[in-house]
Amino acid sequence: MPHFDSPLAFVPTDLAHALQHATASGLALDAAVWPQVQSAADVLGVHQARAQMWGDTERAPLHWKSGGANRSQPLAHAPLPPQGVRGMDADLGDIPFLLRGVEAEIALRIGCDVDADAAARLGEADADALVDAMAVSIEIVDSRWQQQLQAPEALKAADLLCHGALVLGEWQPYRARNWALQRCSVQVGRQPLVERQGSHSLQDPAWLLSQWLCHATRHFGTVQAGTVVTTGSWCGLLLAAKEDAIRVRFDGIGEAALQL
Repeated sequence: MPHFDSPLAFVPTDLAHALQHATASGLALDAAVWPQVQSAADVLGVHQARAQMWGDTERAPLHWKSGGANRSQPLAHAPLPPQGVRGMDADLGDIPFLLRGVEAEIALRIGCDVDADAAARLGEADADALVDAMAVSIEIVDSRWQQQLQAPEALKAADLLCHGALVLGEWQPYRARNWALQRCSVQVGRQPLVERQGSHSLQDPAWLLSQWLCHATRHFGTVQAGTVVTTGSWCGLLLAAKEDAIRVRFDGIGEAALQL
């Protein structure tokens, strides 16, 4: 149970432990039990406490999600638990999902160590030079809240931005593309095929790199070579069912697949 020093007190480690247990057990938390107003520092504290539980204490975690609604809105970033990151054709039947949302994304891999000083010097046009590879990725969106996507925004943010699992396709050498022409397709179970073109909210998945690197290095430590960040959905949020097979393809880049 959460510990409050006063009716409005919030202890990030309490929520971190509760979310960790909910993730492992598949038993949802009631958002009404937790304070409804939190600061960005509170959310960050939950993320940092979760990362420490995974053993990431001196350097930044190796897997992240980042993104935003558009370039004029603040971006959001969250570290991802390593046990939920899987490879191509992964079977995720061992994970007790509660929601099973599907997002088709491009993941980028950093090719060198980046510390806070180096990140602070990066411009938006410079950061993509640090990327050595890209891959098609599928994020399973989930919620540890009984209220699911109707839970308060801060509690959803604390819940690693509603992250459930990440499946990565085969890595390809990174190269700049005309993202406005990029096509992707998503097959969720027996639902109709979803096809999109140029639908990334930031127009370029690499656009967020400088902001994400500043956040990660400032609050978690050096970002190591090989760190992966997935960069936002091209298909919005699609809903899947238990035992659905999911396949995502980006023309000219590759594909990823999983089994729920």
